[in-house]
Amino acid sequence: MAEKIRRRGAELEEAILRAAADELAETGYPALTMERVAQRAGTNKNTIYRRWPNRAALGVAAYRHLAEDTLKPPDTGSLREDALTLLRAINCGQSSPAARILRSLLTGVGDEPELREQLHEQAAEGGAKPWLAIVDRAVARGEARPGARHPRVATVALVLLRNELLTRGLTTVDDEVLVEIVDEVYLPLVGA
Repeated sequence: MAEKIRRRGAELEEAILRAAADELAETGYPALTMERVAQRAGTNKNTIYRRWPNRAALGVAAYRHLAEDTLKPPDTGSLREDALTLLRAINCGQSSPAARILRSLLTGVGDEPELREQLHEQAAEGGAKPWLAIVDRAVARGEARPGARHPRVATVALVLLRNELLTRGLTTVDDEVLVEIVDEVYLPLVGA
């Protein structure tokens, strides 16, 4: 385990989130403890508790940090291509560490109300960012209507992909399904 090193601010937070993500990837959410994360990050539990009130908050923050690092909104100059690029990245990323961590977090939802609340907030906040970014650019280009900037509208393609993955028990879906989601649902919904 890591030796305790004096760090502050963003550097310390980065070390804690990286340690939590590593723990989640190795042992899963059920085995996640503040003690193990503190040891791995080279800090103490009190430092972690000052930033995250419980392991659910820490687990979701670690997932969000990892997912934001790997999922940047594309800028192809076309709403259709941006949406397809983003869906394809998410679809391909289903075997990534971030996806494994999310699945581990989702398995703990039934038994832990705090985790359910944290995941709901994450879905509302972090999951929408890249979608809102591509829709904002599409509105500026005249490709999308301004009302599409609502998170529920902007993320509908993501929700449909998640539905395919969850209801069919898949780890990835065929590209034809992604194209259908974008062409048959997403573009008619958000288009100008």
